[in-house]
Formats: sequence, structure tokens, C-alpha cells
Amino acid sequence: MNFEISVSRNAPLTSLDDLEEVCAIFLADIGYLPKGYGPRTGVTELRDSVPFRLFVDFFLLRSDKTWLVEELAHELKTSKPTIYRHIKKLKSMDLLEEAYLDVEGGAQRKGYKLRYGSLGDAWHFAEEHVTVAMANYRKTIDHIQVLAQKKRK
Repeated sequence: MNFEISVSRNAPLTSLDDLEEVCAIFLADIGYLPKGYGPRTGVTELRDSVPFRLFVDFFLLRSDKTWLVEELAHELKTSKPTIYRHIKKLKSMDLLEEAYLDVEGGAQRKGYKLRYGSLGDAWHFAEEHVTVAMANYRKTIDHIQVLAQKKRK
């Protein structure tokens, strides 16, 4: 899976004390939530939306638990494809990991949780991906510069 995250100039949100407000701004900044929110689901507040609640209420505030997609769909009153769409986006940012749960009959089912049970630890992965991506861009820029200089001669 490709790593994908938005990186933009931003100020630390440390002056804000409302967890949901900070999360809404942060999640929009990194590209998980749309910046201009126009829900098609009848939800009028971003904080009531499935992607916001999925991240904050389930993965962040219950980071000790591995969640089955069926559980999340039931709790959020939405479809499994909707849950999978948002999980895929969080996985592409390397914030979630898969884990297996034992269920009735001794079978195992795949679930999802915040990587290492901590947003801070999960964020280290995102930072490393950004560092590698920027280093690769630098190599490409240097190569473009060399090619441009050769072409000018």
C-alpha cells in the first residue's frame, strides 16, 4: 500500500484545549477529513461524521481495543464498505495496523487498531515516511537540475 498524507504549513494547535476541535483541524490538515465539509449523509457537523467519529471515538479514545469492521459499522450506523474506505485511508497514512482477534469457534478475525495503541507512536511511522519521500524528491530535483544543465550546453 502506498503511503499518502498531505503536508502543509501549519501552526501547532497547542493553544486549543478541545480535543475534538484539535482533531478536526489536524485530520483535515493531513488529508483524512475534507477541509470544506459537505456531508451527503445528513450529518450537519463534522464531529458527527463517520470518519471523524471512527478516528476519535474508536481508534483514538479506545486505542486499547482491536475493532472488527462489523462492530464499527454497527456502532456508527453505516455500511462496511464505508468503514473500509476510511480504514484504508488511515492505513495509507500508516496510523492503523491490522490485528487478529479470536472469535467464537476458535476462528480468528481481522480487526484494526491504532498502531502500537498510541497516536504518538503511530505518528513516528508517518514522520519517517515523509522524511524518506522528501529525500527522494531531493534526489529527483538534483537529477532534474543536472539534466537541465546538460540540455542547456
